[in-house]
Amino acid sequence: MAHAVISCLHANLAALEAVLDDIDRLGITSITCLGDLVGYGPQPNEVVELVRARSIPTCQGCWDEDIIEGLNSCECSYPSQLAERRGQLAHHWTAAALSDDNKAFLASLPLSLRRDNLLFVHGSPNSQHEYLLPDMDAFAALERVETAGADTLFCGHTHRPYVRDLCNGTIQVRVQGSGRTAIHPEERQMELPVRRIVNAGSVGEPRHGNTNATYVIHHEDSGRTDIREVPYDVERTCRAIEAAGLPPVFAWRLRHGFEYAERADDASHVCER
Repeated sequence: MAHAVISCLHANLAALEAVLDDIDRLGITSITCLGDLVGYGPQPNEVVELVRARSIPTCQGCWDEDIIEGLNSCECSYPSQLAERRGQLAHHWTAAALSDDNKAFLASLPLSLRRDNLLFVHGSPNSQHEYLLPDMDAFAALERVETAGADTLFCGHTHRPYVRDLCNGTIQVRVQGSGRTAIHPEERQMELPVRRIVNAGSVGEPRHGNTNATYVIHHEDSGRTDIREVPYDVERTCRAIEAAGLPPVFAWRLRHGFEYAERADDASHVCER
C-alpha cells in the first residue's frame, strides 16, 4: 500500500491543495502530516481547517508549538537579527489570525506518530526544533533512528527533501577486564542495522532550489520511497502574503525556492529569546 507523507505546510493553501490533488489523483488514501501547519504563510485557518476536514493524522511542528506556547520554546536558528524580527512578526500575525478552535487543534497534536516500524516526527525524535540534515554525522543520524525504536524515521523541518539509507556501518569495541583480557583486551566488531531517514521537504515553503511543493510516497510492500514535486500557483500565495502585510521577503523566497538570510550582514548574531 502507498502512503503519502507531507510536512511544513506553512499556511500556504494553494500549495496544500495542489499536493492533495496530486495524492488523490494517484489514488492514495493514507496520508500523514509532519506538522508546521502555520507560520510565514497567509492562510493559517484555511490550511488547518483543510487538514482537519481530511482527518489527516498530524504531528505537532515547531511553529504549531510556538503559536500555542507563545514563543517560549526557542529554536535558536535565526541567522540574523533581521530574520529573527521577521519571524517574530509572522508569529504575532499568525497568533492573532488563528481562531481559538484551530489553536486548540494545534495544541492537541502529538509529538510523534507510529505505524509499525515507521516513526513520524517533525524535527527529530528528540525535539521539534532539531534539524536532521542530510550530511549530519552518520552515527548520530543512526542513533536518532535506533533509539526511537524505528526502522524508518520520517521527518521534515529542513524544507529540503531527501532519503538517506544508513547501512554498511560497524562499531569496534575494545573490552578490557581482569585476567587474560587485562593484558590482551578483547576486540569485538558489531554490525549496525540498516536504518533509513526520509525527509518529506516542504509543501508550503520549499527551500530545495525550485518553487515546487514536495512530499514523499512510501510503498509499504517494497519499502521504496519516492520524492514527488508538485507545481502550484505560487503567485496566488505571494499576492496573499503581500495583501496580509507580512514581510515581502516571504513572497520573494517562495518565488525562488530557497531561504534568504542576511548572514554576511550579521554573522555574529545569536538568538537570545
